Amino acid sequence: MLKAKVLLVGPRESGKSVLANFVSESTEGIGSYSPTQGVRILEYEKPSLNGNSKGTGCRFELWDCSGDQKFETCWPALMKDTHGVIIIFNPDLPSHLKEIEMWYSCFVQQQPLLDSQCLLVAHHKPGSAGDTENLSLAYPLNKLKLIHSNLEEDPEDVRMEFIKYFKSIITLINESREREEMSIIS
Repeated sequence: MLKAKVLLVGPRESGKSVLANFVSESTEGIGSYSPTQGVRILEYEKPSLNGNSKGTGCRFELWDCSGDQKFETCWPALMKDTHGVIIIFNPDLPSHLKEIEMWYSCFVQQQPLLDSQCLLVAHHKPGSAGDTENLSLAYPLNKLKLIHSNLEEDPEDVRMEFIKYFKSIITLINESREREEMSIIS
């Protein structure tokens, strides 16, 4: 079974744990807000995501990382062997728009990961205005795949976007493996 490690990062109180629970279909900690201490790892198995016939599905490790920068000394350890990064932010908070540049720099550019391995999620909290049209991001964030997440209004659309992203990660892992195998053969 293919295994992929995906980090969920972003500013404090942006909705990382809510989305991690939603995507992994976990009911852990639903309800009141409780800041993540360091990291919380959720496993999520998807038997039908692996496009080729070689595998029997994929197991994702979703690393729900604390948005508190006091854990910054742990970040290099969290980043080790990462296949993808999901940056989650609250688009209603101007401070989050500034902060996500730092998260992108630390977790994507310094790894180095491809932009295609990164997903930007504007997470709209229940009761927020949810303006999805007027979100302008500065370079280099404006070249990343951006999705809007509103679990009250369109949970299935959000789930489908995550599945598309996970499929792209699996494709990258498979291509990397094939290149490795070819280099051994030749």
